[in-house]
Amino acid sequence: MPTIDLKGIIPATVLPMTQDAEIDEPALRKYIRWIAGQGIKAVAVNVDTGEGPHLWHDEKLRVLRIYKEELAGTGIPIVAGLGASFTAQAVKYGTEYREAGADCLLVFPITAYLGQPLSPEVPYRYHKAVADGVGLPMILFTLQPALGGANFDDETLARLIEIPEVVAIKEALFDAKRFREIVTVVRSAPRRITMLTGNDNFIWESYLLGAEGALLGACAVTTRTHVEVYEAAMRGDWATARARGDRIQKLVDAVFAAPVRDYRARSKEVLVMQGILAHGHMRPPLLPVGPEDRQRLKRALEEAGEL
Repeated sequence: MPTIDLKGIIPATVLPMTQDAEIDEPALRKYIRWIAGQGIKAVAVNVDTGEGPHLWHDEKLRVLRIYKEELAGTGIPIVAGLGASFTAQAVKYGTEYREAGADCLLVFPITAYLGQPLSPEVPYRYHKAVADGVGLPMILFTLQPALGGANFDDETLARLIEIPEVVAIKEALFDAKRFREIVTVVRSAPRRITMLTGNDNFIWESYLLGAEGALLGACAVTTRTHVEVYEAAMRGDWATARARGDRIQKLVDAVFAAPVRDYRARSKEVLVMQGILAHGHMRPPLLPVGPEDRQRLKRALEEAGEL
């Protein structure tokens, strides 16, 4: 299994679309070149921020190939979002993602996890099959059940960490207490597992609580500032981390305001305001940003000093 360093900022990237809701390849290539120059550790591709659940499988493979072409020679790894309905499908998709250019997999929770109690054997066997069948490093994903995810208990996490291919965990339960508990579980493991925050509601504070990086949709925009906040935290400059983190949080809160599903469109709109994207087109059923939302985003960008 190839080694991979995931300590740092890993933006969950957006996917530019044309007016007829097809992949805008020239705009995507421009966006990739922009984000590659922002000081990031890796990119997360075909995840929710990039409308991954709304793409055909062949489109996901094409997006991965485009990233591979544009990132050639940069040393920036590609983390592919892996969502599936059952184990054999996950292994097939993961294998094809690897062949298309993925260096690592972010393994999404599946519907088989729904209902309590959840036997540790269900997620363990699922992840183990993907590990054995694909052979790439993997990132575990704890996600708010309200968003279709799973809050793995300590026993389940300890079992999953036994899988050698598991190299990191994205923790996105939006609960600071549970975050800290999971940090404790991860640090008690017999080998080092990278702790990545997925909590858009307390980003810089996550570093104080033990995160070693961030895998976030929030980092798809104003990416350089997120990198600066992370770097300040890692060198122990908490005054800078807090000042810049609090400033950028105003924008993050505006992007992830209710309804949260609209954060994808808002992220694109922010990039349009900054001149990085030409359009903020979405793939239906997602809707573009409305006039009131656009004004709120503009104000938040101004207050954050990012416009």
